[in-house]
Amino acid sequence: MAEEFFEETCLLGLVAPIKDYQFCWQINQVTHFDFRLNHDIEVEMVKKSRNYYFSIYQYKVPAGTLTHYLYNNKCDGEYLLPEFRHLDFLWLMKGDVVNREYLKILMESIRSINSVQLVVELTPEKIKNKTLMIL
Repeated sequence: MAEEFFEETCLLGLVAPIKDYQFCWQINQVTHFDFRLNHDIEVEMVKKSRNYYFSIYQYKVPAGTLTHYLYNNKCDGEYLLPEFRHLDFLWLMKGDVVNREYLKILMESIRSINSVQLVVELTPEKIKNKTLMIL
């Protein structure tokens, strides 16, 4: 199931040490996207008898099938994906093939945001617990 979910996806890792809602606002300003918090798909994790909620913001490209998902990788000292503990956010693009030129322009736009320290392309093979990202 995880392999199927990650077929034809594109994944970015981001370091931006600010609140998720501030980051989404900045992304929306720079890219003219309309990321919105989607409570229906947030990830709930139980660790050490405590619940952690990892927010997911979503933007569907109008007149297309591509959807962008921005996962918050941190919640009260816990990580959605501990293997990427140095990353604040994970950006998943799914639903359509993302061509290299589109990705290059998007990454440059993200890098232009002052609070962004790093934007890196990731491969799904590096994710140890893929099921946490399946929507």
